[in-house]
This record gives sequence, structure tokens and C-alpha cells, in this order.
Amino acid sequence: MTDAPLAIPSLPPAQAVLINPYDRPFTLLSVAELRALEQDAGASLPAHTLMGRAGHAGARFLLEHIAHDGSADPYQPVWLVAGPGNNGGDALVVAAELRRAGVAVEVCMPVEVRPDDARWALTEARAAGVAISNAVPASFDRYGWVVDGMFGIGLARRLEGVFESIATQLSARAKTRGRVLALDVPSGLDSDTGNVVEGGVAVRATNTVTFIGAKPGLFMSSGRDLAGDVTVAPIGVEGPRQPAVRLNGPALFVPYFPPRDFSTHKGTFGSLAVVGGDTGMCGAPILAARAALFAGAGKVHVAFLGAGSPPYDPPHPELMLHPLDELPLATMDALSIGCGMGKRERAVGVLRDVLRLKVPTLLDADALNLVAHHAELAAAVKQRGETGNDPCVLTPHPLEAARLLGSDAKSVQRDRLAAARELAARYACVAVLKGTGTVIAAADGRVCVNPTGNAALATGGTGDVLGGLIGALLSQGLPHYEAALAGVYLHGLAAEKLTVRGRGPAGLTAGELAPMVRKLLNRLVYPLRD
Repeated sequence: MTDAPLAIPSLPPAQAVLINPYDRPFTLLSVAELRALEQDAGASLPAHTLMGRAGHAGARFLLEHIAHDGSADPYQPVWLVAGPGNNGGDALVVAAELRRAGVAVEVCMPVEVRPDDARWALTEARAAGVAISNAVPASFDRYGWVVDGMFGIGLARRLEGVFESIATQLSARAKTRGRVLALDVPSGLDSDTGNVVEGGVAVRATNTVTFIGAKPGLFMSSGRDLAGDVTVAPIGVEGPRQPAVRLNGPALFVPYFPPRDFSTHKGTFGSLAVVGGDTGMCGAPILAARAALFAGAGKVHVAFLGAGSPPYDPPHPELMLHPLDELPLATMDALSIGCGMGKRERAVGVLRDVLRLKVPTLLDADALNLVAHHAELAAAVKQRGETGNDPCVLTPHPLEAARLLGSDAKSVQRDRLAAARELAARYACVAVLKGTGTVIAAADGRVCVNPTGNAALATGGTGDVLGGLIGALLSQGLPHYEAALAGVYLHGLAAEKLTVRGRGPAGLTAGELAPMVRKLLNRLVYPLRD
């Protein structure tokens, strides 16, 4: 073994970093954007620099974890699989770095690497004394970490043959003993969409170190499960100045919250009316209204369309409950309409009237289905955004989005970013496409992917809670897009925090979210001063 380091220009300390992207508005880069950045950076750097830096970053991640988190016996070898392209080259640099650091490594290379950069990495790995073969062990039990360096972002077709078999083995390892690291993205994952390429097999990792910038597919659809915990290694390459997609985070919405000064009063923080609740469907608007209370709205009303509505809410008598005809909606600061609204002709008329009001409005549930089936309502939604500078906020799940787009849920899920953008453009609205990696899109082109939330939200009523949260933020004067960002982020984070406390992911009820949202809101936006 040689002690000589790889001949790669070193990164300045400020750039040689590994970043947790979950708490900041990180840029999310498409494959096309990444290719352009790589080409520009490569033209101004010595040969093999980017691959060397990526390998350094992957090795650094493993060395830090082996040394400090007790996740693996430091004397256990690390097993790496190297694919035939540049992702395989990254893996070979990782192996060489680990070997020089005194860690035992074994590399499986089923097909010899082909690109020039990867050939250079192979030479470096051999010079460092890395053991390389095409053998795949029957079990990974004797290894501390196993590393996926098969294909990264470069895969255009489904995994096949030995690579499919290895992906299946790595995924089984991740589900049992853990400690599976993917380099850049898990092999088999479409990094633009979060879907598995061609519906085939993909690696499930416990951790992913992704290079240059984060990718949207790591935070959406299957990608959230397959990528595990994501770490970004910028490797000294600056992203685009005007990113097309960003990761949602507090920095994007906290500055828009109103101050809570001593001189404020309930009117300062607005009046929200939750409109819905046809006969026999009172629960949904009450859930939404309770959430609005916990999200800081000054006054919260519920306007019921149907008969037999309760006169008050015993757990929360602060809510003001009314038959719809007795509440002047035009005097409200915001409206959230659709929860339990039904699809009767009266509901159509109520929604038509609401869309004529100059009041910030969120549409959810039945209101979305009415818009999808009535061209005049769809036109009214679009007109508000185009001519009145008062876009509606639409919060569909994939099936509702498909109805609004005249499509189907599979098509929506095939490219969630494209679907959210189309919704925002078609209805001149702020679209909140719910699901794993909720996408928030504005008609002006701004797009965010939300990183918070988990399976605890897969229960009835959580969508109603989200509608109430965003409605409450609209009533407090937050701009439409920022209100959506804040509501989605806090809603998901509340589910995560409750899960840590044992309240989920199984059995969490929608009504439990709002008190946790209140706690998180005050910590993030209104922290106490000493």
C-alpha cells in the first residue's frame, strides 16, 4: 500500500463539506442541469478533478461514520460495487481513499469501467492496493458498510442481470442490518422524478451522498424511501443562480409571518372561514377549523352548507359555527372551502359565489372536484389569478390533480413536478400537489419540493388539517405561495415529531397534528427571547 494521496487539487475548507439539506431551501438539480454544470466546471479544472472530489466526499462520509457513530465495527471491511460508467469511477476513488486511510475494502466490478475518468479511477484504485473482482458474495454479513456505485444519475433503462441481482441484495441488507450507502443516487432511481426507472428494481439505501447538488427525485415518490438520509457534497461546483426547483425550508417562509407585538389583537391575525360540511359531513370542516386555531388565526369560523350542524364545538368553543347563510363571507380575511362540501347543486352555487369575492381563498376536497367538472368554475379560478392578482391555493392529492388536468393518477405520479407546474399554469394558481414529496408550484414559475412528512399522514382527515393550516396563514397576511410552503412544511414536520414520540407512524389521528404544529410554529417563527 502507498501513503501517497490521489493527485487531485484539494478543495478549500469551505467547499470540502457534507451538508444536511433538510433544513434549508436547497437547489434541486435536474439531470440536464447537472450535465451542464459538470461540463462548465470540467472545462476549467484539471482532468479527473470532479470524480476525485466526489470520491473524496464519499470516503469522508464513510470514515466519519465508521469512526464516530458506532454504526459498524471499524475493523469490518467495506464492500463496494462499481458499475461500468462514471458512478463506478466514483466508487473506485472511494475505495482507494478508504484503503489509504487503513480501511479494508473490496470492490466488485461486474463489467470493467469504460469512460476516461473512470479508467483513471481504476488505475488509482489498483495503485492503492484495492482488491477488485467480479465476484458477488452470497451474504454481506461480514461487511460494515456496503456501497452502491453502479449507475447514479446515468441510468436510462431498468437494471438487468447481475446489477438487478445486486440491487435486490443491497435492498434486503438495508431493510435488515442497514448501512447501505448510495453514491449520488440509488441505482435504478430516476433522479428527476423519484420513480424507479421503467418500473424495474432499484437499490434501497440507508444513506445517500449526492454530488454537486440535491436531486428532486431523492425527495419524491419512491425516492424518499430508496435514498434514506441524504447528504449533499457540493464538491466546489456552484449551482445555477436562478434554480428552477428548490427544497422547501423555513428560510423561504419565516420572514413573511406577522410580528406578535404587545400591541396586537385578534383582529391583527385575521378571520378565517372554513366553508363546507354538507348534511352528515360536519367533521371535515371542524378538523380544518381546529387546525386553523392552532396555527394562529385571530378568529376562526365554520360555515356549514348542510342541515343538522352542531351549534358549537365542545373541545374548542373558541370556534364560531354558523349556517352558511348567516356568515358574511366577504368580511373574512381568508376562506378555506371544500371540506365535506359535497357535490350538490347548492355546493356549485356557493363555490361560484365565493370565487367572485376578493378574499384569499384555498380550495380543497370537493371544491376541487367541482372545479374539475364545471368549466365555468375552472374559468373563474383562472381569472382570479390572471386578472385579480389573487390566485387561489389548490391542494389536490394525485387523483384530484388528475381530474383537474383531465388525466389520470398514474400520469400525475409519473412526473409530479410537471403535473404541479401544469396545474399552476392552467389555473393561474398556487398548486399544492400532495403526496410523498409534496410539490408547491406558483404560476410565476416558482417550484418547491417539501422534505417533511411520513407515513403517519396516511390517515383520514390529515388533508383537512392542511387546508385549515394554510387558510390560517392566508388570514394572517402571508402571501399565497409562502403560506402554502409554511403549511406544508409544518404539517409534515409535526407528523415526524409525533412519530419520534411514539404517536406514529401507525395510529396517528389527524386531530393530533395541530397542537404539534403550534409548538413547531412558535419555535421556528416566534422563539422566546431571554
